[in-house]
Amino acid sequence: MSIIEHVVLFKVKGDTEQEKVNAMLNNLNGLVSLDPVLHLTAGPVHRIKAPILNFTHMLHSRYKSKEDLNTYSAHPEHQRVVKENVIPICDDIMAVDWVADNDPTPLSPPPGSAFKVTFLKLKESVSNEMQGGILGEIKGVKEGISGIQQMTCGENFSPARAKGFSLASVAVFGGVGEMEAAVGNEEYVNLQKQKVRDNVDGVIVVDYVVPASSP
Repeated sequence: MSIIEHVVLFKVKGDTEQEKVNAMLNNLNGLVSLDPVLHLTAGPVHRIKAPILNFTHMLHSRYKSKEDLNTYSAHPEHQRVVKENVIPICDDIMAVDWVADNDPTPLSPPPGSAFKVTFLKLKESVSNEMQGGILGEIKGVKEGISGIQQMTCGENFSPARAKGFSLASVAVFGGVGEMEAAVGNEEYVNLQKQKVRDNVDGVIVVDYVVPASSP
């Protein structure tokens, strides 16, 4: 089974009432009950490293196939939540989807788990062969850093809302302490390696913690 990873980043307007933010998160988390969804979590961003793009909240979900992701996206309840609870209070939204390079277990990391999501925007001159080499460097991170419980990476297949970011990865840790101990610097995304650094135009790194309680 090839798991589909779906990450959405939201920038909530600064003057939004907390009640409306809570309503957005409650309704997004409620979408976990839809049939195609294997896993879904939404909440505030713990930390973000992204010049200009200052996102405030994140959703991460998983599906068995691209078709299941499409079914979720087109579902009337998903459409309702986006229209009524998300769009009215957000200044910006971006989404990245990729086919996981392995089957992550558990599919639903428990509350308190810490995620580190990394998006890379490659220079236009990068060839497919070079892109494959960069993905290989990202895959090598799991072996080189202790504390990662699961990690997937891949090429974005939904460019419309990805702002030009084409490679993505998510690493899951037992908690914030484990994440910060393991990846206390930018070496995590292998930017110290010339092969990656010389071919990247932009990087977004988002830290996220699965909320302790679900709605």
